Order: sequence, then structure tokens, then C-alpha cells
Amino acid sequence: MSATPERQIRLTPSAIRARKGGTPVACLTAYTTPMAKLVDASCDLILVGDSVGMVLHGLASTIGVTMEMMILHGKAVARGVSHSCLVVDLPFGSYEESPEQAFRNAARLMAETECQAVKLEGGQHMAETVSYLVRRGIPVMGHVGLTPQSVNALGGYKVQGRGEDGDRVAADAAALADAGAFAVVLEKLPESLGARITRDIAVPTIGIGAGVLCDGQVLVVDDMLGMFSDFRPKFVKRFAEQGREASAAIAFYAEEVRSRRFPAPEHSFADEGNL
Repeated sequence: MSATPERQIRLTPSAIRARKGGTPVACLTAYTTPMAKLVDASCDLILVGDSVGMVLHGLASTIGVTMEMMILHGKAVARGVSHSCLVVDLPFGSYEESPEQAFRNAARLMAETECQAVKLEGGQHMAETVSYLVRRGIPVMGHVGLTPQSVNALGGYKVQGRGEDGDRVAADAAALADAGAFAVVLEKLPESLGARITRDIAVPTIGIGAGVLCDGQVLVVDDMLGMFSDFRPKFVKRFAEQGREASAAIAFYAEEVRSRRFPAPEHSFADEGNL
């Protein structure tokens, strides 16, 4: 009888927390099993972000993302992850009401997706909820600055923390760290503020548009791969132009179909003699 393959151990939230001040944490989003396998080979942390609503479902914002969507994509990603720490977003409306509501939904998310942590948005007002979850065995990643679930209250996807508002964002990050978050995402902040928060809190900061001095970086994988040529936020570097290449390939395929050059004999089956 063959031996059961040994299951690889994913990086834990504690291991990510221990990276504070060390080698920067490489993080990308993933929403499907094939993409998760690609990201897992190189990154330390994979985030199943509620950005899935915009990237894969065509929603105008993350507001319409549901628990069922996050569980569906969380399960898919988990099947492709063996090394990276896996974190899944709590969607809008699933945790803001009370710490008890947050625990019920976070526990469900972890049980059904086998992720190692959840992420939630919000600063000082969410510290009690973070503490409640952490005390009950649920690792939490925080998220301050531009919080997409609050885009209507923030007045759009604009830079946060400029001028005196920087003190508020810094206090938000500190409150989450003090409440027990193992890391805090800093989104769309002035570089100097990102550096200040990174210096002042005891857990890793994961930047997205918050400067190079954060303890790690995260991007939406479809953005950095250039899947969508019409979406170019300032904080995204295109490491590939797959959208352009895919568009050209699809056009070439359609041309070959219409001209009957595809399928060719090598793509077809004879009456007998080959499979």
C-alpha cells in the first residue's frame, strides 16, 4: 500500500507577523485554483479579496459581494495553495453590526474555506471586534486608509491621510495592531505616512499604494498582469501585458475559425488509427 503524501504546511499568520522589519512580505490576490497555484509558487501570502466582485463578477464596487461569493472563491483558492498563508476578506455587512456577528461569519468563512485568517476593513471603531475575534482563535488582518467597502462615505477612491488626516489613519492602524491584528493593510496613503505607520506599529504593514517602506506589498493579480488595459491606477506596476496578448490571441483564433484554417488536420480525428 502506498504511503499517504505528506501535506505541506502553509505559512501561518504568526510566521507573517514575525516578518516585521525583515524580508518584505510578497502578497497577491487570487480568486481561482489555477491562479492560486501560480501565486503560491512565489508569494508568502494570498488574499482572496472582495475585489473579486469587480474583477470577476463585473460589479461596480465591492459593496455587492456576499458571504457565498467569498466562500465559493475561498474554497477554489484553497485547493491551489500549499505554501502561502491564505487570508479571505469578510464582505461588506458581514461584521460591522457587532463582534458576535463578526465571529459567526468569520468562523463560517474559516471552516468552509480552510483559510488561516480573515481580513476586515476599518480602524479604531473596529478594534473591539478585532480583539473579540483574536481572543476566540480567529487571526485577523486589518485594513486602513482607503477602505473600498466605505467608498460611498469616503467620497470615492481617493488618497487618504493627507495633512491632519494622517493622525487619524495612524491611530486607526495602531488601534488594530494593539487589538491583536497580525498585520495591517495600508491602502492609498502618502508614502511618508506609510513609512510612519510602519515604524510605529509592532506588526507588519502590507502596502498597496502606501510606499516602498511598508513591511510588504499586495496588488490585485489581474492588475499587475495587465489583464485590463483600461484600468491603470498609479500604484500598480504592470509586470506583464496579458490582456493585450489575450486580445490578440482571441482575434487570431476567430480569424482562423472564419477562414477554416482551424481546426487543421493535426487537430482532427481520422475514422480509425488515432485517438
